[in-house]
Amino acid sequence: MEHALMILLSTVLLLLTAAPGTLSQPAAAPAPPGPTNVTKILEKGGQFTVFIRLLKSTGVASQLYGQLNNSDNGITIFAPSDSSFSGLKAGTLNSLTDEQQVELIQFHVIPTYVSSTNFQTISNPLRTQAGDSAEGHFPLNVTTSGNSVNITSGVTNTTVSGNVYSDGQLAVYQVDQVLLPQQIFDPRPPAPAPAPSVSKSKKKKKEDGDSSSDDSPADASFALRKVGSVSKAVWLCVISISLAWFNL
Repeated sequence: MEHALMILLSTVLLLLTAAPGTLSQPAAAPAPPGPTNVTKILEKGGQFTVFIRLLKSTGVASQLYGQLNNSDNGITIFAPSDSSFSGLKAGTLNSLTDEQQVELIQFHVIPTYVSSTNFQTISNPLRTQAGDSAEGHFPLNVTTSGNSVNITSGVTNTTVSGNVYSDGQLAVYQVDQVLLPQQIFDPRPPAPAPAPSVSKSKKKKKEDGDSSSDDSPADASFALRKVGSVSKAVWLCVISISLAWFNL
């Protein structure tokens, strides 16, 4: 009887082990991470409320969300702290047009991933999301001195004061001043147009004209002297004839 019971229990255990959905089923794979959200990352930093507000109001936050989730180039952000915006002259942000506010925020974004070690070999000027980095537009230069990373825009000179976030695709660095681009805050006047060059033919014609005009007074003087000589000879003849007449 005991032997038959043992056989029955063994059979039940064998069936439970082979049946689907039992304890032997492998654990489910972890869910993939959600899309990278720049504003949420900055919110965790706790000192970028003004920058976050401008990212949202200008639409740049949506642009970055799309780029990070549809491109492999990555993004680097220089995020000014709230104290950086407090250091601006009163009314600076309100004086900007909508387009200039977009350019100001885009100027803090590099459309490639730059790790902290890459700053030492980076090529200047950096191209930002604001556009062309040519002289007088949106030049941004980064230099290193030891562990210090210095940034200059032609208007602002500051340093990177902290690494907020880095995952190989997105890098966020804290800066202690708002990066002010030259294009908006110190526009360079356009270079003066070069003076038109005088063609050789016109120059030669002018020289010929000058020569002829220089000769004219001399020719006129010569003609007057010649007329004077003739008049003098005529008077002498008249006087001679008159004297001869009286002698008769």
